Amino acid sequence: MTSGDSGDTAALDDPVGESLRGRHAGLGRRLGRAATYLPGVATFSAVPADADAADWAGLARLLGRDAFADMFSCQASPPPDWEQVFVLEGRQLIWPGGGRPDQPASANGTDVAELGAADVPQMLDLVARTQPGPFWPRTVELGTYLGIREGGRLVAMAGERLRPPGWTEISAVCTAPEARGRGHAARLISALVGRILARNERPFLHVAEANTGALGLYERLGFASRKHVTFRGFRTP
Repeated sequence: MTSGDSGDTAALDDPVGESLRGRHAGLGRRLGRAATYLPGVATFSAVPADADAADWAGLARLLGRDAFADMFSCQASPPPDWEQVFVLEGRQLIWPGGGRPDQPASANGTDVAELGAADVPQMLDLVARTQPGPFWPRTVELGTYLGIREGGRLVAMAGERLRPPGWTEISAVCTAPEARGRGHAARLISALVGRILARNERPFLHVAEANTGALGLYERLGFASRKHVTFRGFRTP
């Protein structure tokens, strides 16, 4: 039985660190208790909640001088010579135990397709136009990404990102402005939820507190708020 099946949410308190210590170990770098993803995969970094000076020094060595450290929802505070780049209030939502999502009907004959390395240029273009959050040339390696095309052009996508034990995060949910209002995001999220549940895992996701539209969509689809989180980014000395 997975931790998700048992209702254990402890891994969600440090989703970046848990992912880098587990299923994403091959996509990251570690030094002592500090860890970060490889360049081009993600900018997320992690240290323990009780991080000491050695942990922050280890992360600084991994990242290099004057480098960006996206600490996601890490609660530890860096040394005073780390420059704060941003602070963003957000929400962590989880899929309740049991039950599968309703599958929204196809719109205008469009189909959900799995995306891969060959689709990265179109994925990066869609991200640039919609700004759903961090997405890089190798982010697609973190998990399964699904998309919807209209007239051969990618107009919507969503995928799997952080993967702590028993859980999979849904992320990069975005729809091109000209294709909104057709239920594409709901179809993609529901398809991913079904895939994740079929692996005996549970889906979770994060959303900016100010993004009330996305928050409302996730709640209508069946997600429930677990806790408020604060996303922070810093620059190394």
